[in-house]
Amino acid sequence: MSKVLLISTGGTITMVRDKKSGALKPADMKTFKAYIPELFSGDIKIDIQAFDPLLDSSDVGPRSWAMMAQMVYDHYNDYDGFVILHGTDTMAYSGSALSFMLENIHKPVVLTGAQLPIGVLRSDARENMMTAIEMAAAKDEDGQPIVQEVAIYFEDRLFRANRTTKRNAEHFSAFNSYNYPALAKAGVHITYQRHLLLYTDPELPLLMHTEYDTNVAVIKMYPGIQRAYVHSILRIKDLKAVVLETFGAGNAPSNKWLFNELKAAIERGIIIVNKTQCNTGSVEMGRYAVSLGLMKAGVISGFDITTEALLTKMMYLLGEFPDDIEHVKQLLQTNLCGEVTIG
Repeated sequence: MSKVLLISTGGTITMVRDKKSGALKPADMKTFKAYIPELFSGDIKIDIQAFDPLLDSSDVGPRSWAMMAQMVYDHYNDYDGFVILHGTDTMAYSGSALSFMLENIHKPVVLTGAQLPIGVLRSDARENMMTAIEMAAAKDEDGQPIVQEVAIYFEDRLFRANRTTKRNAEHFSAFNSYNYPALAKAGVHITYQRHLLLYTDPELPLLMHTEYDTNVAVIKMYPGIQRAYVHSILRIKDLKAVVLETFGAGNAPSNKWLFNELKAAIERGIIIVNKTQCNTGSVEMGRYAVSLGLMKAGVISGFDITTEALLTKMMYLLGEFPDDIEHVKQLLQTNLCGEVTIG
């Protein structure tokens, strides 16, 4: 019998409607189990651990990521896989962060949630949770976990977590991985794309990293952007790194002041990474003349990474290597765990 640890952090998936007030509230574990009794009567042994208190995903951040990572790390040898119940709004951030925090993982960590609470008749919570658990328990013919990375399961697809973005606030297909194919699709059978899954050397031990530096920012380019706006962000106290969300293939206005502001910030030791605003595609610095100025200023390419993965990768690397900016720059342009396509 496979063993899966279900980690409940909160979110819509854990909500039920109060019979008296009609308002939605977090369910205690006894109530939660009552809605899905079949989870605890099958071929998979499921244990539950829950955050206390449960969190709205808008309140999830580095401290919560560290708690999730610690739960996986502490119970790594006791379970075949892990499922994390999480609110949808920041799930892609948490999944991306965990992919960097749990280095050399050889077991599945599957995040899932729901668009409708588990206590609502048409809720997608039951199917998402049951399939995520089945994926976390799945083994190949040699008895090894099929999935050995951090992933997000939603509606009928499993995505690499650090390639995933929330795309819709209303539909059940809330997530997509625009620059990397789905790892698996669930229908009558679950079809895994083995050639797309990430596998690391099985001899390498699991390492946990929980040091994060949140002194990062995002500057989104838009027509008519003002110098004062850019200047104020780049002068934030203790700022270490910036995601520069640009147009198309990595383009920005050719204003001289923008070049000067970016160049001055980089000379002060601030890392600036070029990330396209487009969901699909990659930064190609130098393809157009309007991106040459960014290159000359010292801005580096983010290639096809998501904003969620880039921000959490920055926080992770700055926490791990606080005194080595050049090394952080190098690793930001390195594929660490399937988060980016280089070149």
